[in-house]
Amino acid sequence: MFDKIRQMMGMLGNLPKIREQMESLQQRLGQISADGDAGAGTVKVKVNGRMEVVSCQLSEDALKTADREMLEDLIKAAVNQAIGKVRQQVAEESGKMATNLGLPAGMQLPGMP
Repeated sequence: MFDKIRQMMGMLGNLPKIREQMESLQQRLGQISADGDAGAGTVKVKVNGRMEVVSCQLSEDALKTADREMLEDLIKAAVNQAIGKVRQQVAEESGKMATNLGLPAGMQLPGMP
């Protein structure tokens, strides 16, 4: 218990550096991106580190398909795949930042997705 209190007190002295690192990470989130695809490339989606869909491409075959429900499912699958990949990248980046700041492993940082 005292170790956690000591860590918290150490963090308080580090607040300016933590704030600077958090701002830097927030800026880098827009540069992080991941792709997802479904239906063997029928639908391709790109998501950035802010969990925003940056692009969505449908193949010509997708546009010819009259199966609306299938296309909706493919879009959901591609978006979810891209989000999963980008979440992993964001977790790695925030983990590196936490380690550099001397924060405890696995500590959730406020404001991080």
